[in-house]
This record gives sequence, structure tokens and C-alpha cells, in this order.
Amino acid sequence: MQARAIATNVGHPPRKVRRVTDAIKGRRVGEALAILKFLPNMPARDVYHVLASAAANAENNYGADPDRLWVVNAIADEGMKIKRFRARSHGRASKILRRSTHVTVIVTDDVADIPLSVRG
Repeated sequence: MQARAIATNVGHPPRKVRRVTDAIKGRRVGEALAILKFLPNMPARDVYHVLASAAANAENNYGADPDRLWVVNAIADEGMKIKRFRARSHGRASKILRRSTHVTVIVTDDVADIPLSVRG
């Protein structure tokens, strides 16, 4: 049984969120939540909430034991970009892109669902 949670348009660039999601792949949910709670990176707070939501979805929808859940996958896809410009000299302009991220976390209670490349 797999359960997932998605957060769309999180206000951090995907490259920075991927550093956080790579830290929790293949770990137990309790251990991953503890790691996210003390990571100094700003996106860790958003990933923490998505992981907690995925664990709650597994518990409420499928009756899974939260202590036996594993993180199968944590994905940070590119979201919407807010496009702005900044005035430069001689009438030019430079582009500013505010990137956002779609964060997806998938949890399971079956260890066999976790890919071998992710297991520690």
C-alpha cells in the first residue's frame, strides 16, 4: 500500500528542494521527520509538512501503522515561474525568474516497494 501527498508551488527553487528530498529517500518516516526538523535548509520545513501529510494519509485512508512507514520516493518537480525584470543601464533590462516547486512524497508500509538504489 502506498500513500502520497503533494504540495504545489512551494516558494523555493527545485534545485534547493532536491537537496532536502535526497536526504530522506529510503528512510523510515519517523527518522525522516527528525532529519527534516533539524536541517538548516529553508525548504526542509515545507518537505516536513508534506511528509507528515503523506503519513497521515496512509494512516487515515489505509489504516497503516505510522511507525512502520517508509519513504519510497520524494520528488521535487519544477513548478510555476514568476517572471520579472530589473532595469539596467543604457535602457536595458535583465530577467528575474522566481522559481517554485511541486513536492511529492510517497510512503509505504512494505519495504519491498523501496528501490534497491535508494535503500541504505
